[in-house]
Amino acid sequence: MWEQLVEHSRGSQRVVALVPAHNEGDRIAATLSSLSEQSRRPNRILVVADNCTDDTVQVARNQGAEVVESTGNTHKKAGALNQALHRLLPTLDDRDLVLVADADSTLAPDFLEVAVGTLAGRPEVGAVGGIFLGEPGAGLLGALQRNEYARYQRQIRRRHDDALVLTGTATLHRVDVLRGLERDRGQVYDTSALTEDNEITLAIKHLGLRCVSPRECIVETEVMPTWGDLWRQRLRWQRGALENLSAYGLTRVTFPYVLQQAGMTLGFVAMWLYIVYTGYLVVSGEFGWHPWWTPLGLLFVLERIVTVWHAGPRARLLAAAFLVEWVYDLFLQAVLVRSAADVLLRRPAHWHHLSGAPQT
Repeated sequence: MWEQLVEHSRGSQRVVALVPAHNEGDRIAATLSSLSEQSRRPNRILVVADNCTDDTVQVARNQGAEVVESTGNTHKKAGALNQALHRLLPTLDDRDLVLVADADSTLAPDFLEVAVGTLAGRPEVGAVGGIFLGEPGAGLLGALQRNEYARYQRQIRRRHDDALVLTGTATLHRVDVLRGLERDRGQVYDTSALTEDNEITLAIKHLGLRCVSPRECIVETEVMPTWGDLWRQRLRWQRGALENLSAYGLTRVTFPYVLQQAGMTLGFVAMWLYIVYTGYLVVSGEFGWHPWWTPLGLLFVLERIVTVWHAGPRARLLAAAFLVEWVYDLFLQAVLVRSAADVLLRRPAHWHHLSGAPQT
């Protein structure tokens, strides 16, 4: 298989899609279909089957994808990708590209065409990440996650497509950049990182390169169906972000991320001050119009609605019921506090993924 890549990599620029998969038999067909239906189709689609015990391999082959299986991998998604890239990169030219896409995600039809075009003639851009939106389903909890992702989409637009994270759901990498990472640190993905996508974003930015997420590069990914699943997923995301920042230290690249974490902490404090003071007004019988706190509360509701306006009427309606989103925000703030405590107390980290879903 790898010898075939040598032959096919000669000539024009090529795109190879890598799809890491662990027990994805029930979801991977949709992912592979979205890759096959791209307006700029990848030249090769390789599923990296990692310790699969279900029918992932057979489903992938039935979809026309090539399958490579990890060997003795104990480092989950990052380790499986490293094994595949270690063998794949020598077969490709520096001008070629590698798309890494999760097996729980589907790409918009023009994702790859836009991403390839974004990298063309722009040596300052190291990688192109997707903007992830939540798939339908999971009731109210799913809607809350979709609103959260819609706000992230708006944030990236306001940052002129500058990516905060090269999302693991789908990112197009330059081969020369991946090859440089492997040469400099012995592996492309840091297997010690809880959030390998966040870590590789920092690594690429420390090379002096930009990471971008064009608004057309949409990826639809699964949402967590229960509060418990969401708690474990976000705990890993937040703790991984904190540990990555600690590993890199305070640099020109990490400074904006440190400010973001500080802003989240201030938001936590402000939220609870507002709750405590509002509770005091209710208990004391003084609840009503207040020249400072009431406009602040109305401004909060307005901000919730405006930031999801582009997501449609249902998103706006949910945002208008601000108490529901308030509970969701308090939940995410609890994740922030627990993650910080786990890092400070050096508690062991745990990897969580849904049964039959990817290790994300």
